[in-house]
Amino acid sequence: MIKNHQIVREVDPRSNRDLFWLLVLVAALAGGLALYAWPHLALRQTGVATEQMYRERERLIELNRKLRLEKASLENLSRVEAIAGHQLGLETPGPERVIVVERPATLPEAARLARGHAAAEQPRN
Repeated sequence: MIKNHQIVREVDPRSNRDLFWLLVLVAALAGGLALYAWPHLALRQTGVATEQMYRERERLIELNRKLRLEKASLENLSRVEAIAGHQLGLETPGPERVIVVERPATLPEAARLARGHAAAEQPRN
């Protein structure tokens, strides 16, 4: 029987250099492939996001249309009067109880001063 456990194998420096260049080549190919595929992947993701936003926009437009219709139906004066009369038991007041309040077209100058900070500065009598 031959005992060769004491034999030390010499490392070939060429094999390490070849392995290094092989790794560099594989890394360069993988990097080139990634740089080639990245814009295409980003463009695809942008297209998917655009399509989702378009669908969301269409859904919101339809919801807005439905809400406007619902608002118009809820603001219908005859509907409000019917609910007030039937469900709440309210009645239209007689002509002697009706008070019409009209706003003047332009407010007097004193009224304009009373609205802002000038109202706090003016002494009260």
